[in-house]
Amino acid sequence: MNWREMRAADLGAVSAAAAAIHPGYPEADAVFAERLALAPEGCRVLEEAGALAGYALTHPWRYGAPPKLDTLLGAIPADADTWYLHDIALLPRARGLGFAGVLVEGLAAAARARGFATMSLVAVNNSRPVWEARGFSVATDAAPELSSYGGVAWFMMRRLRDTI
Repeated sequence: MNWREMRAADLGAVSAAAAAIHPGYPEADAVFAERLALAPEGCRVLEEAGALAGYALTHPWRYGAPPKLDTLLGAIPADADTWYLHDIALLPRARGLGFAGVLVEGLAAAARARGFATMSLVAVNNSRPVWEARGFSVATDAAPELSSYGGVAWFMMRRLRDTI
């Protein structure tokens, strides 16, 4: 299995995987297509023998203001100051093999190189410990609106530089 850049031809498989992995957090196909169009450098698929085993949708955004689920962005803000991890999802056969960690470290290096001081995300589905193991912590300096994420959700961040 290897991570590669997402292509428009992958969107059907990404949508199907999202529905299987996150049934409680449905998003329209247009959301996936827009993320790819706006930030292709942040969209990846994990591929195994030509089949999708996972995907990642990430993009620049404003710290402390994560986009609501199932919402089109319109554009990447000119004043984006964090690399936002919208969704990183692995099908069961790809879990526990280190692929998410490899992806997150690669995204962190790319975001740092582009001048971002933080990466941020909203943790759902009891995933907070997974993200903490990857260097993220619950952000105490922001209180974003997370109601679209349902249930229990945490806004988390990871510093990429000592100063932000």
